[in-house]
Amino acid sequence: MIENAEKPNGPGGSPIVYHEKLRPTWPMWLMVLLAGGIGWLTLAPFGTGWGIGSGIVVAAIAAFVLLSTTTDISVSTTHVQVGRATIEREYVGTVTGFRGDDAFQQRGPKLHGLAYLHLRSWVKPVVRIQIEDKQDRTPYWLTSTNRPEDLVNVLGGAMFTQEDHDKHHEEDIPQWLIDAEREQLEAEQTSDRTQQEK
Repeated sequence: MIENAEKPNGPGGSPIVYHEKLRPTWPMWLMVLLAGGIGWLTLAPFGTGWGIGSGIVVAAIAAFVLLSTTTDISVSTTHVQVGRATIEREYVGTVTGFRGDDAFQQRGPKLHGLAYLHLRSWVKPVVRIQIEDKQDRTPYWLTSTNRPEDLVNVLGGAMFTQEDHDKHHEEDIPQWLIDAEREQLEAEQTSDRTQQEK
């Protein structure tokens, strides 16, 4: 299941049990050719050399931008790392994988405003990792993945099913976070009232 054997240890120095690298797919590289063509067309009227130079520069910039989107998902025995974010596994709650329209719903209409996003437009499936750290107001991480079944498996989760949809499909934001946000709102309202009375 480990994609990169040269990286046996993950965050915290513990053994990696799952690793995935999200790379641009080959259709995305066609965008580099398209960008190079547009760059060539832009300055070609001023001379062939200008057009070729412009095309090369624009294609190189597009390739660099595309390569910079390459990122990793790693799960070790003690930590989960998604892109630049890392958390101890003890703070990982419910883990759910989504495909198809359910994944689209998670990316858009059902997305929580405080969620940590690690999305790539060319990778359609997503996995939602609920965060149970009371010091962190992030309710969950939402990450693109090519292997949602494997990722939820290693984290003790499950794929979202139609049966789950029929039971309920409210966002399962941790109750402690809902309570904390409610307390913060009440404190702000009390503070506003006190200032108005003065």
